[in-house]
Amino acid sequence: MWLSGLHIPESYLTALVQAACRTNGWPLDLSTLYTEVTQYRSEDEVSMRPEQGCFVSGLYLEGADWDMEEGCLVKSQPKVLVVELPILKVIPIEAHHLRLQNTIRTPVYTTSLRRNAMGVGLVFEADLFTTKHISHWVLQGVCLCLNND
Repeated sequence: MWLSGLHIPESYLTALVQAACRTNGWPLDLSTLYTEVTQYRSEDEVSMRPEQGCFVSGLYLEGADWDMEEGCLVKSQPKVLVVELPILKVIPIEAHHLRLQNTIRTPVYTTSLRRNAMGVGLVFEADLFTTKHISHWVLQGVCLCLNND
Protein backbone atom coordinates (compact mmCIF):
# COMPACT_ATOMS: atom_id res chain seq x y z
CA MET A 1 0.00 0.00 0.00
CA TRP A 2 1.28 3.41 -0.92
CA LEU A 3 -0.04 5.49 2.02
CA SER A 4 1.03 8.77 0.44
CA GLY A 5 -1.56 8.24 -2.27
CA LEU A 6 -4.42 8.25 0.22
CA HIS A 7 -6.19 11.48 1.16
CA ILE A 8 -6.65 10.31 4.77
CA PRO A 9 -4.12 7.51 5.45
CA GLU A 10 -5.28 7.17 9.07
CA SER A 11 -8.60 5.79 7.86
CA TYR A 12 -6.89 2.94 5.99
CA LEU A 13 -4.87 1.99 9.08
CA THR A 14 -7.97 2.15 11.26
CA ALA A 15 -9.80 -0.15 8.84
CA LEU A 16 -6.83 -2.53 8.96
CA VAL A 17 -7.11 -2.79 12.75
CA GLN A 18 -10.90 -3.13 12.59
CA ALA A 19 -10.71 -5.97 10.06
CA ALA A 20 -8.15 -7.84 12.20
CA CYS A 21 -10.31 -7.39 15.30
CA ARG A 22 -13.37 -8.69 13.48
CA THR A 23 -11.46 -11.70 12.12
CA ASN A 24 -9.74 -12.63 15.40
CA GLY A 25 -12.44 -11.60 17.87
CA TRP A 26 -10.22 -8.98 19.56
CA PRO A 27 -11.65 -5.97 21.36
CA LEU A 28 -11.09 -2.90 19.20
CA ASP A 29 -10.14 -0.60 22.07
CA LEU A 30 -7.36 -2.98 23.17
CA SER A 31 -5.76 -3.35 19.73
CA THR A 32 -2.93 -1.39 18.14
CA LEU A 33 -0.47 -1.44 15.25
CA TYR A 34 3.02 -2.92 15.30
CA THR A 35 5.54 -2.36 12.51
CA GLU A 36 8.58 -4.20 11.20
CA VAL A 37 11.01 -2.91 8.59
CA THR A 38 11.45 -5.60 5.94
CA GLN A 39 14.40 -6.45 3.69
CA TYR A 40 12.41 -5.37 0.61
CA ARG A 41 13.65 -2.20 -1.11
CA SER A 42 10.81 -1.94 -3.65
CA GLU A 43 7.29 -3.20 -4.24
CA ASP A 44 8.56 -5.49 -7.03
CA GLU A 45 10.43 -7.65 -4.50
CA VAL A 46 7.29 -8.48 -2.50
CA SER A 47 5.94 -11.81 -3.76
CA MET A 48 2.97 -12.40 -1.46
CA ARG A 49 0.81 -10.47 0.95
CA PRO A 50 1.16 -10.98 4.71
CA GLU A 51 -1.37 -13.11 6.59
CA GLN A 52 -2.40 -10.09 8.64
CA GLY A 53 -1.65 -6.45 8.07
CA CYS A 54 -0.07 -4.94 4.99
CA PHE A 55 3.16 -3.73 3.46
CA VAL A 56 3.62 0.05 3.25
CA SER A 57 5.96 1.76 0.81
CA GLY A 58 7.01 5.34 0.22
CA LEU A 59 8.11 6.30 3.74
CA TYR A 60 11.01 8.70 4.17
CA LEU A 61 13.28 8.67 7.23
CA GLU A 62 14.56 12.00 8.59
CA GLY A 63 17.33 12.42 11.13
CA ALA A 64 18.80 8.94 10.71
CA ASP A 65 19.63 6.23 8.19
CA TRP A 66 18.58 2.57 8.01
CA ASP A 67 21.19 -0.20 8.02
CA MET A 68 19.84 -3.08 5.89
CA GLU A 69 22.38 -5.64 7.19
CA GLU A 70 21.83 -4.94 10.89
CA GLY A 71 18.17 -3.99 10.50
CA CYS A 72 18.40 -0.92 12.73
CA LEU A 73 18.69 2.85 12.84
CA VAL A 74 22.17 4.28 12.30
CA LYS A 75 23.62 7.77 12.15
CA SER A 76 22.88 9.71 8.97
CA GLN A 77 25.49 10.04 6.25
CA PRO A 78 27.00 13.55 6.04
CA LYS A 79 24.80 15.98 4.07
CA VAL A 80 22.04 13.37 3.63
CA LEU A 81 18.96 14.64 5.42
CA VAL A 82 16.30 12.24 4.14
CA VAL A 83 16.49 8.58 3.04
CA GLU A 84 13.78 6.25 1.79
CA LEU A 85 12.90 3.54 4.29
CA PRO A 86 12.60 -0.04 3.00
CA ILE A 87 9.10 -1.53 2.81
CA LEU A 88 7.39 -1.41 6.21
CA LYS A 89 5.15 -4.24 7.40
CA VAL A 90 2.20 -2.96 9.44
CA ILE A 91 0.63 -5.60 11.69
CA PRO A 92 -2.49 -5.22 13.86
CA ILE A 93 -1.96 -6.77 17.29
CA GLU A 94 -3.60 -6.91 20.70
CA ALA A 95 -1.89 -4.28 22.84
CA HIS A 96 -1.17 -6.61 25.76
CA HIS A 97 0.85 -8.92 23.44
CA LEU A 98 3.12 -6.09 22.32
CA ARG A 99 6.54 -6.25 23.98
CA LEU A 100 9.04 -3.77 22.56
CA GLN A 101 12.73 -3.77 23.46
CA ASN A 102 15.43 -1.65 21.81
CA THR A 103 12.71 0.00 19.76
CA ILE A 104 11.74 3.62 19.30
CA ARG A 105 8.14 4.56 18.55
CA THR A 106 8.81 6.93 15.68
CA PRO A 107 6.13 9.40 14.58
CA VAL A 108 4.95 9.13 10.96
CA TYR A 109 3.85 12.50 9.55
CA THR A 110 1.99 13.38 6.36
CA THR A 111 4.70 15.78 5.15
CA SER A 112 8.23 16.81 6.04
CA LEU A 113 6.70 19.95 7.57
CA ARG A 114 5.18 17.51 10.08
CA ARG A 115 1.69 18.81 9.33
CA ASN A 116 -0.61 19.32 6.37
CA ALA A 117 -2.50 22.43 5.29
CA MET A 118 -5.18 21.79 7.93
CA GLY A 119 -2.58 21.64 10.72
CA VAL A 120 -2.94 17.87 11.11
CA GLY A 121 0.17 15.80 10.65
CA LEU A 122 0.60 12.70 12.79
CA VAL A 123 -0.60 9.56 11.00
CA PHE A 124 0.63 6.82 13.37
CA GLU A 125 3.78 5.68 15.17
CA ALA A 126 6.15 3.14 13.62
CA ASP A 127 8.40 0.83 15.63
CA LEU A 128 12.04 1.07 14.53
CA PHE A 129 14.78 -1.13 16.00
CA THR A 130 17.82 0.63 17.45
CA THR A 131 21.04 -0.30 19.21
CA LYS A 132 21.42 3.19 20.73
CA HIS A 133 19.44 4.73 23.54
CA ILE A 134 16.08 6.17 22.49
CA SER A 135 17.05 9.64 23.73
CA HIS A 136 19.77 9.80 21.05
CA TRP A 137 17.18 9.54 18.29
CA VAL A 138 14.76 11.91 20.02
CA LEU A 139 17.50 14.56 20.11
CA GLN A 140 18.20 13.90 16.41
CA GLY A 141 14.52 14.58 15.65
CA VAL A 142 14.02 11.23 13.94
CA CYS A 143 10.69 10.84 12.20
CA LEU A 144 9.09 9.27 9.14
CA CYS A 145 7.20 11.20 6.46
CA LEU A 146 4.77 10.03 3.80
CA ASN A 147 5.76 12.79 1.37
CA ASN A 148 9.30 13.94 0.68
CA ASP A 149 8.68 17.58 -0.19
